[in-house]
Amino acid sequence: MTDDPTQEPRFLQNPCPAYAATRSISPVRPVHGSGGRPSYLVTGYAEAREALGDARLSKDTAVFFAGTGSRRRLHPAVAHTMLACDPPHHTRLRKLVTKAFTTGAVARLRPFIAHVTDELLDQWPADGTFDFVAGLAVPLPVVVICELLGVPGADRRDVQRWSAQLFAAGEPDVIDTASHAMADYMTGLVATKRRDPGSSLLDRLIAARDGDDHLSEAELVSLAVLLLVAGHETTTNALGNALLALLRHPAALDRLRRKPDDISAALDELLRYESAVSTATFRFTTEAVTLGGTEIPVGVPVLVALGAANRDPARFPEPDRLDLDRNATAHLAFGHGIHRCVGAPLAKAEAEIALRALLTRFPGIRLGVPVDRLEWRHTRLVRGLASLPVLAR
Repeated sequence: MTDDPTQEPRFLQNPCPAYAATRSISPVRPVHGSGGRPSYLVTGYAEAREALGDARLSKDTAVFFAGTGSRRRLHPAVAHTMLACDPPHHTRLRKLVTKAFTTGAVARLRPFIAHVTDELLDQWPADGTFDFVAGLAVPLPVVVICELLGVPGADRRDVQRWSAQLFAAGEPDVIDTASHAMADYMTGLVATKRRDPGSSLLDRLIAARDGDDHLSEAELVSLAVLLLVAGHETTTNALGNALLALLRHPAALDRLRRKPDDISAALDELLRYESAVSTATFRFTTEAVTLGGTEIPVGVPVLVALGAANRDPARFPEPDRLDLDRNATAHLAFGHGIHRCVGAPLAKAEAEIALRALLTRFPGIRLGVPVDRLEWRHTRLVRGLASLPVLAR
């Protein structure tokens, strides 16, 4: 058993070398994580796709952690979301969510997304250095998902802060406290909407029915928290990663600046090149599983490294090269199988609209600091920049 490569000091700055080195030995390897618990790390594309679709890999964290003696005090609405359960419970929840969270709803949001983007870009200085993350990548998806869920404007700053704290690697107390703050807030919002219904996604979830089936109060709060957090965290990271990739590849940047209609088609390659989610959420084996020629015992965590899979040369030739003409639609940035991100269409719409507006209004945009001075978020679950200073002109 080897040490987990995601714990290496330089991993946050650039995970690709560590992933490539691990994959070259075996696409599925046993590792010791920071907590000392053995797990298996999946870095190969074929193996990752297989693992994401294998029903023998459970996501029911309540079952797994029940016998571990864990002292974590995550709120149940955060600990046991739709992402942390298996069929048939997961199937039921996703079916009810899908009734309210449709591609049609995303299409209707496009004018609002464009309006918010323009308002945010109006605040950019005519010249000088500006932080793209703080100025657009964070506030745009926060405003959009809060609007979609019906979160009042006055509450959105708190919601964004709690969400960011849920990803505070190495700070369990901060994470646990934020989980309770977020869940308590959403409990109150659900109660408010029951008294005074509106037309938001949360209102539609409250009213959603499948025959006589409907969402319980606990399920509503859990889904609201999940959609709120997942609805902007992934997009924030995807936006920052995409712009950085373009700024580091002037020919690709110039192409999209001259041909903005290519942005939509280029998104899959940008998502593949620097995945916003580094490692898929928790899974564990319910029986012994052979994956990539490696036998994984029963009851062991399996870490599926989406970022590593998207750089597997066996699936994507010359994976470290950004190629906007590559057919990258099979990337795993949004996962795969029954747990694939339900909000993927919204994330792609926001990224397309934001990048188009940015390159149109600021055609001379460039990095404001050397690449090696960029700060990445201190978390191994997602892959995103803490800030991205740019020169707008």
